[in-house]
Amino acid sequence: MIWFAIALQAVTLGATNYTVDAPMQVPASQPTLADEFDASAIDQNLWRFDTHRNAQGWYNNELQYYSAARAENARIENGALVIEARREPMSKAMFPDWGGQHYSSAKLVTNAPLGHGFYQIRAKLPCGRGGWPAIWMLPEGGSWPEMGEIDIMEMVGWDANVVHATLHSGSYNHAKGTQRGAQRRIDTACTAFHNYQLEWSAEAITIGVDGRAYMRVTNQAPGDKGAWPFDRPYHLILNLAVGGDWGGKEGVDDAAMPVQLTIDHVRYWKAD
Repeated sequence: MIWFAIALQAVTLGATNYTVDAPMQVPASQPTLADEFDASAIDQNLWRFDTHRNAQGWYNNELQYYSAARAENARIENGALVIEARREPMSKAMFPDWGGQHYSSAKLVTNAPLGHGFYQIRAKLPCGRGGWPAIWMLPEGGSWPEMGEIDIMEMVGWDANVVHATLHSGSYNHAKGTQRGAQRRIDTACTAFHNYQLEWSAEAITIGVDGRAYMRVTNQAPGDKGAWPFDRPYHLILNLAVGGDWGGKEGVDDAAMPVQLTIDHVRYWKAD
């Protein structure tokens, strides 16, 4: 998720300069952490709801209000996590931290930061124009972009079925037009589940889908924090934004609402 609004930034934020085509291998061992979403409710020992910018408004001129533990926006349904964006009447009487938004959604963040290893998030994406689903990572503390950002999957509804993998850092970010990443078309991204995968080590970050990598960035400058801040644990984030500089480039189709980001499972194998 492009995390910080920059005035006059370009609205085409995907990057295509680090494309690769290579196999990705899921570890044979049991995951270090897994949520199969087979319980009756979201596990709040594992996940928290991020609502901290509701009153001020979210970055990138996004239009959503992120609710906390509200079933209309985040729930377990048929063995999957459903994050739903809706257009609906809202007010401060309903939500004390309401900032005037007309869309509601949810943003889940792992309570514990995670580090090097292999990640697999099996998801089905929403294709409604104006939706902006993301599976991504940020560290705890610091300022953007120096803190670093790992975007495992982003898609904007007006460009449905094209997924983006992107890295941001102090030297390489969309504000400078130097972000590092790639994109891939998945014709069934919105109608079927796919495995969005990240392999993260001290030497490289590789991102792919269904066992095939399409983006890889190597650490060619060890010790250069501007190029490689990815040497501490990051939190995994699942969210569905509405509108914004990129997601709302062609407006929001209210007739398509509600739209859903559905997560079948999250699995993480910690590196040795």
